[in-house]
Amino acid sequence: MPEAPGAAPVRVWDLPTRLFHWLLAASLVGSVITANIGGNAIVWHARLGYLALALVVFRIVWGFVGGRWSRFASFAYAPGTLWRYLRGGSRPHEHHDVGHSPLGALSVFALLALVAVQVATGLVADDEIAFTGPLNRFVDSATGLAATGWHRGWGKTLLLVFVGLHVAAIVYYRLARGRDLIGPMLGGDKRLPPGTPGSADGAAQRLLALVVAAASGGLATWVAALGF
Repeated sequence: MPEAPGAAPVRVWDLPTRLFHWLLAASLVGSVITANIGGNAIVWHARLGYLALALVVFRIVWGFVGGRWSRFASFAYAPGTLWRYLRGGSRPHEHHDVGHSPLGALSVFALLALVAVQVATGLVADDEIAFTGPLNRFVDSATGLAATGWHRGWGKTLLLVFVGLHVAAIVYYRLARGRDLIGPMLGGDKRLPPGTPGSADGAAQRLLALVVAAASGGLATWVAALGF
């Protein structure tokens, strides 16, 4: 895709969003590995689950107070906008080439929902062998077993499928449409037309992110402690 005349670097993904993205990716990879290893590795599987809990809580809050293109308001599209995008009729002021496109937004919301459900079912799960979730004692036996079945079965499968689709989309955009989605998520900037609004990513924004991250981590730690 040819670069627009006068294009310049614009901060699209603030540092907190980028750290969230890569930490979540690492936690999911680690969770899959430790779950397959089993045995004592289940302890690390649980720890990575608590990390994922903190990250999801952080991202939900950051979706309201983060940089412009990280806020849900920037990519919570109406059905008509999605349909127009799929037909190639996006309007210039909609900036679908800046943050998440309407199709990409669906992927983000779906992944967040799947991770949230996977974490929630893990918290109340009981495999009757090596792990009992910290919230298992607050649900009846049938609910705990159903959650365990979902966590180890459909939940895991759906999450892996969506992660695979996410990676496939990145490859497609790079090869078929000439758009690099990895670079901006590493460095934060995209080369965009003059006048494209950027995301706040200064000291104040990052301090706010630290406060939100600390609160999210505190919540996850408190939830984990309920199991003792």
